[in-house]
Amino acid sequence: MISQMRLRALGCAILLLLVASVGLAQRRRDPLTQAEIDQVRDASWEPQQRLTLYVTFARDRLTKLEAMRSDPKTKDRPQQTHDLLDSFLRIYDELNDNIDTYIDRKDDIRKPLKKIIEADTEFQAKLRALKNAADVPAGEAKQYEFVLTNTLDTVDTSAEDHRKLQVDLEDAAKHKKLNAAAKNSGKPE
Repeated sequence: MISQMRLRALGCAILLLLVASVGLAQRRRDPLTQAEIDQVRDASWEPQQRLTLYVTFARDRLTKLEAMRSDPKTKDRPQQTHDLLDSFLRIYDELNDNIDTYIDRKDDIRKPLKKIIEADTEFQAKLRALKNAADVPAGEAKQYEFVLTNTLDTVDTSAEDHRKLQVDLEDAAKHKKLNAAAKNSGKPE
């Protein structure tokens, strides 16, 4: 009888843990709003438009972060900073995933890549300003230090990758034009 009660108690405890873990998993929601998701879906086959949207959404998260941090009425500033940095990073990762997809499809993304490289520089400056902010108490900064460092590392690495990719795409486009010109110049008209 006692062992059955213990088994039931153990079963209930496991059930509660499962329910709690599902609740925590649901808490990590999509960083995009429903309107943003709709915009991305509508631009699914347009690399220039879709990549530009992701840059806009990432920039929006950093703008919200700056506004929140400058508002003296903000409650739970460290947690909100953490959440907005996490949201920015997840959008930025999605941007990079889309770049990879378009490269695999052999789409010409040179034009949006120039905008992405410009945004990378902007993002790096804003993130470094947050990291180097002198007016942030050490205890507060510690609460989002990991996600900030991870975000900065990701943007730094990606910015370098984006610049290399831009050079590679420009070289490929030049070779394609040269090869097309060579083929056309050899043909009698």
